[in-house]
Amino acid sequence: MIDTASVPAPTAKSKEPTLTPDALHALVLQSLDDDQAQEVVTIPLEGKSNIADHMVVASGRSSRQVASMAQKLAERIKKAGRHARIEGLPSADWVLIDAEDVIVHLFRPEVRSFYNLERMWAFGDAPDVASQ
Repeated sequence: MIDTASVPAPTAKSKEPTLTPDALHALVLQSLDDDQAQEVVTIPLEGKSNIADHMVVASGRSSRQVASMAQKLAERIKKAGRHARIEGLPSADWVLIDAEDVIVHLFRPEVRSFYNLERMWAFGDAPDVASQ
């Protein structure tokens, strides 16, 4: 006879592990591709900066598309078990999504060309820019 008092009670199912930085990066790229983002560029930051492992820059055709892409991406990131903070959504000229290991900048084309983030990261000790 088994003494049930000595058998430990089952523990609550532990949370599934969150996505690795590379898996999160892949999720971001797939989401942007699904939503027809334009000129998607990835800037690898691992070992170069402590803000994130990847920076992704992309454009939408209009403020409405930029806002829609940002909201869908944030929902997909949260559904995958990660946190995502959004800045700039009301005007949607430039929306920043901070997903911890991946930083995403979504722009209207005119605003993107004005700020030219890719150029800023292409000089000095900055990593190589990889176009997707």
